[in-house]
Parts: sequence; structure tokens; C-alpha cells
Amino acid sequence: MAPSIAVPAVQNHRSAAAKTMAEEEVLRRRNEELERELKRSLEREEKMKMELQKTWERLRVAEDAEERLCSQLGELEAEAVDQARAYRERLVMLMEQLSAAQKIIESASV
Repeated sequence: MAPSIAVPAVQNHRSAAAKTMAEEEVLRRRNEELERELKRSLEREEKMKMELQKTWERLRVAEDAEERLCSQLGELEAEAVDQARAYRERLVMLMEQLSAAQKIIESASV
């Protein structure tokens, strides 16, 4: 009977070794899968960083353009105010001339 007991023990050992190898294979595949996912994640992160950098650059350009436009608008507003003042002065002067001419005509016709 002793030989029959030794055989199942060897089979149990082989079965355990095969089970361990199968578990190791599952773990190895899972590890490879996780490594691939990590690589993809790092690539996505890098892509997002580059996109963020481009967006910051566009924002900076837009802010610079806004500053220039505000400055130009201020200059144009100041110029418009100067032109309006000059126009008003000219209008007042013409009204005074017209009034003086009208007085001369009235005095000549009386």
C-alpha cells in the first residue's frame, strides 16, 4: 500500500505546481495589461499637457490683442472727443457769423 500513497502525493505536488504556474501566467498577463494601460494613460496625460500649453499660449495672445485693442480704442475715443470739440467750436463760430450777417441784413432793410 505504501507505493499507492506515494503516487497521489506526487500528483498533488504536480497539480499544485501546475496551479501555481497558471496563477503566475494570469498575474503576468494582468501585469502586462496594467503596464499597457499605464503607458496609454501617460500618453494621454502628455497629450493633455501639450493641449493645455497651446491653450495657454492662445489665451496669452488673445490677452495681448485685447490690450492693444483697448489702447487703440482709447486713442480713437480721445481723437473723437477732440474732433467733436473742434466741430462744436466751428459750429458756434458759424452761428455767430450768421447771426451777425442777419443783423446787418435787418439793419440794411429798415
